[in-house]
Amino acid sequence: MAGFNKVVSSYEEAMQGLEDGMTVIAGGFGLCGIPEGLIAQIKKMQTRELTFVSNNCGVDDFGLGLLLQDKQIKKMISSYVGENAEFERQFLSGELEVELTPQGTLAEKMRAGGAGIPAFYTATGYGTPVAEGKESREFNGRHYILEESITGDFAIIRAWKADKTGNLVYRDTAMNFNPMAATAGKITVVEVEEIVEVGELKPTEIHTPGIYVDRVIQGSFEKRIERLTLAKS
Repeated sequence: MAGFNKVVSSYEEAMQGLEDGMTVIAGGFGLCGIPEGLIAQIKKMQTRELTFVSNNCGVDDFGLGLLLQDKQIKKMISSYVGENAEFERQFLSGELEVELTPQGTLAEKMRAGGAGIPAFYTATGYGTPVAEGKESREFNGRHYILEESITGDFAIIRAWKADKTGNLVYRDTAMNFNPMAATAGKITVVEVEEIVEVGELKPTEIHTPGIYVDRVIQGSFEKRIERLTLAKS
């Protein structure tokens, strides 16, 4: 199986080929299940004019928020952006383009893109600004809008375990958008906590088959908590 080994040894190799102006799909929800090291590598590379597709944009000093510091992101396609003051500032000043997308619709856009489905109808957003400029149809007495699917030049995702051929296992809520994002990139790069030998993962526990994965790197994670709330003693 050596010829199928997708493990890379450096972040430089993991993100090789990323260029200015590309579209990147990123897994994660808040700061949970984000590919921390891959984001840091993009910041180091200073790649610019990027379009990012992700549920949100991290916080000011962590996650995708790091890429806002040097204005590497041109456009965000997101669902929730309320935890990032610099995001708000850039959006209101016209420095950052934002396409707000309902959360379930965003997940389905990724999944459909990975499945080769160009568009789909959904009732979500009908009659709201989300529907402006989009085709609508009525099915069984209910109105739907047509949403186009999403694919990216790169997908950067986070998993718990991978084998050397790229089969992936996610852990609990850190799964979130990662399985959908993994299918929607022309090049899919995965940062994992543990890499095992081929055959160590049971077929029934694999969430994303290695056919979708191009590169795997083992990282170390801070796993920062987005908003820590403690009970009073």
